[in-house]
Amino acid sequence: MKKPKQGLPTREQILAFIETSDQPAGKREIARAFGLVAQDKIALKALLKDMGDEGLIDSAPGRAFHRMGGLPRVTVLRVADVDDAGTIWAVPERWEAEDAAPPRLRVRERKRGSLGIGDRVLARTEQDERGWTAHPMKTLPRASEQVLGVLREEGGRLWLTGVEKKERREFLVADAGDAGPGDLVLAEKAGRPPRVTVRVTERLGDPFAPRSFSLIAIHRHEIPDQFKPETLEEATRVAAQPLGDDREDLRALPIVAIDPADARDHDDAVWAAPDDDPANPGGWKAVVAIADVSFYVRPGSALDQDARRRGNSVYFPDRVVPMLPEILSAEVCSLKEGEDRAALACHLQVGRDGTLKGWRFSRAVVRIAANIAYEDAQAAIDSTVPHALTETALRPLWDCWAALAKARDAREPLDLDLPERRVVLDEKGRILSVAPRERLDAHRLIEDYMIAANVAAAKALEARKAPVMYRVHEPPSREKLAALKDYLETFDVAFTLGQVIRPATFNRVLERVGDADFRPQVMEQVLRTQTQAYYAPANHGHFGLSLGSYAHFTSPIRRYADLVVHRALVAAYALGPGGVKPDPAEMDRIGEGISRLERRAMEAERETIDRYVAAYLSEHIGSIVEVRVTGVQNYGLFATVEGIGGDGLLAVRDLGGEYFRYDESARTLTGEDSGDQYTLGQRLSLRLAEANPVSGALRFELPEGGGGGAPPERDGRRGRGHPRVLKRRGRPGNIRHNGRRR
Repeated sequence: MKKPKQGLPTREQILAFIETSDQPAGKREIARAFGLVAQDKIALKALLKDMGDEGLIDSAPGRAFHRMGGLPRVTVLRVADVDDAGTIWAVPERWEAEDAAPPRLRVRERKRGSLGIGDRVLARTEQDERGWTAHPMKTLPRASEQVLGVLREEGGRLWLTGVEKKERREFLVADAGDAGPGDLVLAEKAGRPPRVTVRVTERLGDPFAPRSFSLIAIHRHEIPDQFKPETLEEATRVAAQPLGDDREDLRALPIVAIDPADARDHDDAVWAAPDDDPANPGGWKAVVAIADVSFYVRPGSALDQDARRRGNSVYFPDRVVPMLPEILSAEVCSLKEGEDRAALACHLQVGRDGTLKGWRFSRAVVRIAANIAYEDAQAAIDSTVPHALTETALRPLWDCWAALAKARDAREPLDLDLPERRVVLDEKGRILSVAPRERLDAHRLIEDYMIAANVAAAKALEARKAPVMYRVHEPPSREKLAALKDYLETFDVAFTLGQVIRPATFNRVLERVGDADFRPQVMEQVLRTQTQAYYAPANHGHFGLSLGSYAHFTSPIRRYADLVVHRALVAAYALGPGGVKPDPAEMDRIGEGISRLERRAMEAERETIDRYVAAYLSEHIGSIVEVRVTGVQNYGLFATVEGIGGDGLLAVRDLGGEYFRYDESARTLTGEDSGDQYTLGQRLSLRLAEANPVSGALRFELPEGGGGGAPPERDGRRGRGHPRVLKRRGRPGNIRHNGRRR
């Protein structure tokens, strides 16, 4: 008998069902529980998306839902630790939340001592005021718990110190194999409490040797850095194939590739000239030539499988882990000066106001006139250093860009100009400097040409009703906007939640902040408010760029998403071999996979920069450094070294002997007796106590003698005095969290 229709459930009903369901609660289970028919399922999908945007629910692997910040009621856990008291702690086997660390669950064993590190269980989860608890339902096949760390010797025994910033314990080494003190190793946890030991499974070498910091990230994140033999063989074979005679010949155009001076591959090159079409007076014609990777990497080939497994190239200061073998990524596909190269060309017609009047795509052969570094291109335009192509190639590019910039300014994309750290190494891999990377008009010019080509690619596929792998950036959730509002209130900056949120909304906030001392902190907080961009065949627009249709097309050497778009264009416009019209369900799976791999690459790159910064600062232990407070927690302050980055902790126990009250909403620590207060954005002079290149962690202390770290009061901060360096010593510092001691 058919279940009677009950109508679309409310948010409260959905939350109640998710929390009480004894099985994974996906859209299908929710629809069945409330007797929804086909038309209602469309509305349910929209409602579930709204609930996700509002911060009420999140999706787990397999598309099951759970309350935001929580876990599915039934899920797979992995035992990660057994403390000295014998308490077993587990973590979710998979956790893909953007801005939250995976929760640790206390495991209630049916039989004491039955579980050890690495065991996997299907468990029922519950949460109360004390945290998360797991009740095992079934033991699953075991997985070993790997730890990456450095060996040290003490008392005639070897100990392993993990590379994770959060790993505070050391492990006794039961079997070191051929590894010795100072070696970076992969090890496997073993044993049961109270004696958890490790066994070395792989010796990786000296972690402090030049070009070793990236090796830590490669192993920690399991990034494939070796190609299969069949992939290398195939790459060599396809690299030798002729370009073909059916390509549009663009070799007469002075197309230039403008890239970083240390670029390892060249995906894109650009050309522009005044448009001679009378229908476009004052307009421009431009070509964005992109490496024709789809001509060499065919669907289902060994190259394709390896590229999809990697998802993207990963760039470190000391090496690159490419998505494609070097013979393709750095040679045959790379757009090099003076060489005939296969390209997928995007021909743009740009109006005098910068709007795109038209576009077409062709398979072409190009001969790059020059590979020019950003700094050299800028110097040529600024007339500080002459260049042979200034008037024939660079000047027209800049003039056309002036029009594109008008269109960009009209749509008002999110304007966050946060500095990027650049690590400079010598020829032996030793650190020369760590400094913010200079931001030039040349960078903005290339960005705007690439954005225009990406928009054209998305719209060209839409015109043929072909599947599109969109680059999606959804608007911020209400939960994040509320947090931003609370944050801005501490600076007397108003932010209204009821307004329609656009990128320009955040730009207005930054305009009100102006050049205030705390501007970098506000920009960082605005960035944290944004959702994480991802790839998907469903178009939800690109909020940050203020664009309705956007796809990545311009970097197929280093991003699999762009290769998918190339293949779709080739198929949709019958441009020759290598095209494919992908299945929508397959597109969904590809999008999820490459989005996850992109996050992995970003984390690995960021961690490696942190390690280089820590190595650079390790030569300055004991020095006083200028820092800015970037986080306040009940256990201490997080601060970033001004100028070069590098995040470290000033623990609350090092703030003095009095109690400190933690205000979570204002994010402040206030001394109960003195009133001394620490807040976000403050500048402090602190002593660098530790810098660990292996983990990338820093630790700060107050300057000896006190007083020297007192910062000036920040602009816009109301009613808050200068925090003094506390001179009282005695008891370790303690915390009161919103009135309750923790």
